[in-house]
Amino acid sequence: MKPIRRIGISTGGGDCPGLNAVIRAVVKTAVNTHGWEVVGIFDGFDGLIDTAKSKVLTPLAIRGILPQGGTILGTTNRGNPFKYQAEVRGKVVTRDLSPLVLRNARKLGLDAVVTIGGDGTMGIAYDLHRKGLPMVGVPKTIDNDLASTDITFGFNTAVTTATEALDKLHTTAESHHRVIVLEVMGRYAGWIALESGIAGGADVILIPEIPFDYEAMCEKIMTRRRRGSKFSLIVAAEGAKPRGGSVSLAEKAAGGRAERLGGIGQKVGAEITLRTGIDTRVTVLGHLQRGGSPTPFDRILATRLGVAAVDLVRRRRFGRLVCVRGGEISSASLASAAGKMRGVPPRGELVRVAEALRISFGR
Repeated sequence: MKPIRRIGISTGGGDCPGLNAVIRAVVKTAVNTHGWEVVGIFDGFDGLIDTAKSKVLTPLAIRGILPQGGTILGTTNRGNPFKYQAEVRGKVVTRDLSPLVLRNARKLGLDAVVTIGGDGTMGIAYDLHRKGLPMVGVPKTIDNDLASTDITFGFNTAVTTATEALDKLHTTAESHHRVIVLEVMGRYAGWIALESGIAGGADVILIPEIPFDYEAMCEKIMTRRRRGSKFSLIVAAEGAKPRGGSVSLAEKAAGGRAERLGGIGQKVGAEITLRTGIDTRVTVLGHLQRGGSPTPFDRILATRLGVAAVDLVRRRRFGRLVCVRGGEISSASLASAAGKMRGVPPRGELVRVAEALRISFGR
């Protein structure tokens, strides 16, 4: 059996605090423990389409990146080599460049590739593995919505950012006797909204898994006012939707791009003002949740996952991704993470905790 001498590493999908911590852990473990060489693949899988977008990563090259947000390798959520879009003679054409990816991986001398990403990236990794490229995955997303793992790195940092925002909004809402709506990310899962809402003392939490009723939400606000609380805080996940309605879109799906969620905060704020007459303001937290230095929790989790990914390569357990199960590092098949989502259980323990605190979900 050919010994492992050289591996690649890439980051795909949206950026996320902790990506650099994984890269650092992979490089340090692969080089210092096993004597392998690590090649950084830039901008997702684009670095395997154009090999000029790759370089060897030494321990010196990754020095100091642990506390940095983002990724030193760059990333993209539009670089699927199986459906690669390019302009030819003024027209956008879609081509399958996976054979080129496999050839370039051999050209670079890669014995395996560690790829860090969400469900879309893991789906691509699974397809490349089935075509013969040894792949190991590391799941990441601030949304915490991957079916294959109990938690993803980046999520804790995003929740911390959202909670700090709620702490600041609390004082201004109370000072002006206003309702303030905070719209947070999460795609079609409500984990960020739920956990930051509990941690930040929200009065209403709106999540995709529990379609809400405007009347029930406004009744919660008016009840608080009758009892002497002249302000209210509402956290709305970007994928939240009213009962019988649909999600709010900032951009429709087109040209191979997925739909982009956004706008629910403004809709909720307008309805509150219309129905109650209370001065209501809206804050959209947006990409602040993706940026900045990862929390200690995320640095440690990302490091654990990076070390475990190298161990999967060492044991030649390809076609798998590292994950967290019951607090312990484990692994699962790439197929288990491809295109599958883990949402908030509508009657789960965290929802019950929130409701025990009289937080409304608008139901």
